[in-house]
Amino acid sequence: MKPEKLVISAFGPYAGRTEIDFTKLGGQGIYLITGDTGAGKTTIFDAITFALYGEASGQVRDSAMFRSKYAAEEIETYVEFLFSWRGKSYQVIRNPEYLARKKRGTGYTVRKSDATLVYPDERLPGTKAKEVTRAVTELLGLDYRQFTQIAMIAQGDFLKLLHAESKERKKIFSQIFQTQIYWRIQEALKEKGKNLYIALKE
Repeated sequence: MKPEKLVISAFGPYAGRTEIDFTKLGGQGIYLITGDTGAGKTTIFDAITFALYGEASGQVRDSAMFRSKYAAEEIETYVEFLFSWRGKSYQVIRNPEYLARKKRGTGYTVRKSDATLVYPDERLPGTKAKEVTRAVTELLGLDYRQFTQIAMIAQGDFLKLLHAESKERKKIFSQIFQTQIYWRIQEALKEKGKNLYIALKE
């Protein structure tokens, strides 16, 4: 998965609309996100993970905290993430649940969490939060927990990958590198060896 563009609106410490064009950072695949403490570095990772899965990149932050306390009441909270996967571009737009001022009358109303996934082909966009999360999981081959262990490891969470049981790491890497076919061959050879051993014994 390669990030192409990220739009953050009234999200975390970002009071207004902020756009990050990853394509301008070059095609080398490695770049540094740096800044002072509290500048919003981790929020960039939170925004990407939230767009894909509806969760933060680390367990210390909750999706209910995503609405920026610095944002003006009329500014909507959402994340828009454009990424490429296997040569095709996908777009996810997602907003958390938060209190918003009513468009008519006075007072506030609860803006429900919502999401949209736009495909690169003729398929209709996914338009429900759970459906989008499920579609992203199927597309990338990683669920939220695996994604935060492998693809986007939050500060302090790197040890979780290092300390994960070998069986769990094996499962994760198998999904990432699509090695299931070799596992099936291994199992088939095991079964054949077992049958030959029984035949030899008889």
